[in-house]
Amino acid sequence: MTQTKLCGLTREADLAAAVEAGADMVGFVSGVPIDTPRELSPTRAVELVERVPSSVTSVLVTMPETPADGAELVNRVEPDAVQVHGCSSAAVAALADRTPVSVVAAVDATDDALHEYANVADALVLDATDEQGAGGTGETHDWQRAGTVVADLSTLVLLAGGLTPENVTRAVRTVDPFGVDVSSGVEMSGGVKDHEALRQFVERATGVRPVSA
Repeated sequence: MTQTKLCGLTREADLAAAVEAGADMVGFVSGVPIDTPRELSPTRAVELVERVPSSVTSVLVTMPETPADGAELVNRVEPDAVQVHGCSSAAVAALADRTPVSVVAAVDATDDALHEYANVADALVLDATDEQGAGGTGETHDWQRAGTVVADLSTLVLLAGGLTPENVTRAVRTVDPFGVDVSSGVEMSGGVKDHEALRQFVERATGVRPVSA
């Protein structure tokens, strides 16, 4: 069954709704150098991570300037996993050496170095990124290419980028990823989740079998 990650949570009510919807992973954004309504202070991230039940994986989403900075934030927030954007494969490897939690590398689906990231990260998030390497753009990318990447790599791959309750079924059927990752596609406004959209997204992502099955 396809795993679901509901990301960019900023409120207790939204976290509770994500858990109730059946999310496998929940994401909290902190320590990113871009302007986003989903940014949390480390203190706020700690507060929300502490509320995540043990059955759900908490993910810190960050863009560390250095691996040491990333490890320091991980130690402070204490998530189950850390997802990094805008990092080289060497920086991902260095962070993995410095922290005990799983390290997920968010990479652009068109990146030619995907295998290098796959060799050092515990999982990849295939996204449509901006010029700074940040995801959450709300833009889809080539799902046929993504499906080829998933089939070619042994590393776990989550699909992100422009996913919504309306298109996630088609995305899963086309790509057959380990999981899907959504943020802006389930929001009423920046950083505020639509609880019905959360429920529909999980339901439609997990209730579909890929065409090849």
